[in-house]
Amino acid sequence: MGKLYDGIDDDLRAFIDAQHLFFVGTAPLAADGHVNISPKGLNTLRVIDRRTMVYLDYVGSGAETIAHLRENERIVIMVCAFQGPPQIVRLHGTGKVLEPKDPGYAELRELFAAEPPARSIVRIAIDRISDSCGYGVPLYAYQGERTQLPAWAARKGEQGLREYQEEKNGVSIDGLPALRWPESETA
Repeated sequence: MGKLYDGIDDDLRAFIDAQHLFFVGTAPLAADGHVNISPKGLNTLRVIDRRTMVYLDYVGSGAETIAHLRENERIVIMVCAFQGPPQIVRLHGTGKVLEPKDPGYAELRELFAAEPPARSIVRIAIDRISDSCGYGVPLYAYQGERTQLPAWAARKGEQGLREYQEEKNGVSIDGLPALRWPESETA
């Protein structure tokens, strides 16, 4: 049955590092706001220490996580075993969005592959870590990473990505402010 952890120990870190997919959950404060769950891959999750994680956030069609974190900082990361022994780990905490011009971004960006370009890094201060059995999670065979996102970003180029973000990532679907930096570069 489920267990609570004081921090990310070596075994838990090895489990997290071995997974190819994780999920990010956030929600706005408004009761009628939209809860968001985003699947993430492409080797973008890093454990920094026993109570800190970061993930690289690539350009996407929405910016719900960014908007929710700017409003209330609540976040949960869920990692599931799709191969090997069943396990689910949830890491609850507070998240901070770092955009490329923010202090600390450049240092954390070095933890990840240079391409494709990212719109932000999310740093999470973890206050609760738990696991559960994962018996209901199906077994899937990992076949590799998809190539569409890096290819799309390369086709867009730096200016095209900036324009895309200005159009799609300034506010959430609920109208909450999201990205700041694309607008500041053209202003």
